[in-house]
Amino acid sequence: MNSPQPPLLRDARPEDLDALCRLEQACFAGDRFSRRQLSHLLKRAKAVTRVVVDEHGELQGYGTLLFRRNSRTGRLYSFCVHPERRGGGVGRRLLAALEAVAVERGMQRLSLEVRADNRVAMGLYRRMGYLPRRWLDDYYVDGCAAWQMDKPLADTAVDEGLADTAATAERIG
Repeated sequence: MNSPQPPLLRDARPEDLDALCRLEQACFAGDRFSRRQLSHLLKRAKAVTRVVVDEHGELQGYGTLLFRRNSRTGRLYSFCVHPERRGGGVGRRLLAALEAVAVERGMQRLSLEVRADNRVAMGLYRRMGYLPRRWLDDYYVDGCAAWQMDKPLADTAVDEGLADTAATAERIG
């Protein structure tokens, strides 16, 4: 009997666009990226989008990093795991891999914004070493506040043996 393959982590591709749109719908009630926005992120030179794909080729999660010229701080611009896959380590592994990408790009810190009412995401980020730095009133379209969080990356990904994962697909199970 064959056991299921662990999820695959890889760079997002243009042909993932429809699946990324479906994932946005499944993960976010509001403030979702449009198809056009997602397409733009996939083409941006200063952005990296990684996806988690199951054994059937279905996207289980994705994360996008943005980089600015002359900055050592990267931004986790979007991050989501399909609701049915949460709690199984997919988010933790995806976030660790994105941190490794940031380290490879010379980043010393990652920052992000998270809805103040998203306790699950805040818990993941805290467990991964992110600390709340600034409260952002009325940050989201619906008026919800956000926490800006960040994490120093000094050798974080290197210590976990993930520093060479940016350009290669890998099994994350």
